[in-house]
Amino acid sequence: MEPWTFGVEPLDQTTRAAALLRQATGLLLAAEGPDPAVETLIGDLEVAIDALGGAAAADRPPRVGAGVDGDGRAYIDHGRDVGAFDPMVPEYRIEVADAEHATGEVTFPIAYEGPPGIVHGGFLALFFDCVVQHHHCVAGLAGKTTSLAVRYRRPAPLLTALSFAVERHVGGGRIHSTARLLDGERLLCEAEVDAIEGDHAALPPVSPRRGVA
Repeated sequence: MEPWTFGVEPLDQTTRAAALLRQATGLLLAAEGPDPAVETLIGDLEVAIDALGGAAAADRPPRVGAGVDGDGRAYIDHGRDVGAFDPMVPEYRIEVADAEHATGEVTFPIAYEGPPGIVHGGFLALFFDCVVQHHHCVAGLAGKTTSLAVRYRRPAPLLTALSFAVERHVGGGRIHSTARLLDGERLLCEAEVDAIEGDHAALPPVSPRRGVA
């Protein structure tokens, strides 16, 4: 299987910072009261934001397609392991057995809480979309999602190692995937995801990083 890629790899600093920001969010949400450490964190973040604002083009579109030679930002490949570099997305571990099957494990921290002790349903939908797309990209055939239907069977607990399984079928220019999230043998929720089969050769050009001046 030849992996499907589109975009640049995340920086090592980005992945390290994402993990810390996700962990810090959980600690902030669990705080019982004001803490001097939080004031220090706020100050450090304000300094970092001010410094990064002069170097990063976060408010500009990515350098893709017609804007490949523009002054926008580099586009990070969102096909795999998005949670590794984006703290808004849950991290997971996935093993792609073949083009039809993948399995893995995910633990949702406090940052993804909805009802007390339970994962917010919106994050579960996001999770399913990410792991299905990850499977597509590793298998070498991906495309734009056209529908995502989630059925919630039981509440998904936070801070618990949950397993998932993905099955997909390709035919007629379409990719159909079924994904399940389980706590042991208990089915928590499942998703049906459809995508249009894409043509990697037809993807627009993507600018590489330009380095630091």
